[in-house]
Amino acid sequence: QVQLVESGGGLVQPGGSLRLSCAASGNIFRIYGMGWHRQAPGKQRELVAVIIRGGSTNYADSVKGRFTISRDNAKNTVYLQMNSLKLEDTADYYCYAAVTVAGGSRDVSDYWGQGTQVTVSP
Repeated sequence: QVQLVESGGGLVQPGGSLRLSCAASGNIFRIYGMGWHRQAPGKQRELVAVIIRGGSTNYADSVKGRFTISRDNAKNTVYLQMNSLKLEDTADYYCYAAVTVAGGSRDVSDYWGQGTQVTVSP
C-alpha cells in the first residue's frame, strides 16, 4: 500500500553533516505527518523530529539547533538535515509517514521505512 524509501545514511566524523531523505509512494490519499525516529545501540527508540500537515515541527531536545526537518510535498519526501554531529547521534534512523490510503481505511496509519544507519566516529 505504502512504501518508504530512505537514503543518506553513512559514516561521518564528529562535527560533520549528513542529510537523510525519505520518499513515500503508493496509493496514498493524504499524508498527515512524516518524521524520523532513531535507536542507538543499547537504548530505546526515540523521536528525533516530526513535521505534520500544517507545517508544525517537533524535535528531541538533544537535536534542537543542530537538526532540521523539512518536506517537499510535491515529492512526498521528508528530509532531515543533521549538522554538528556528535558521537551520541550514532543510531539506526527510521522514517515514518502517517497517512490515509486511497480506497482503503480512512483511519490514519503509520508506515515505516527499513531504517538507515548513521555512524559518527573519529
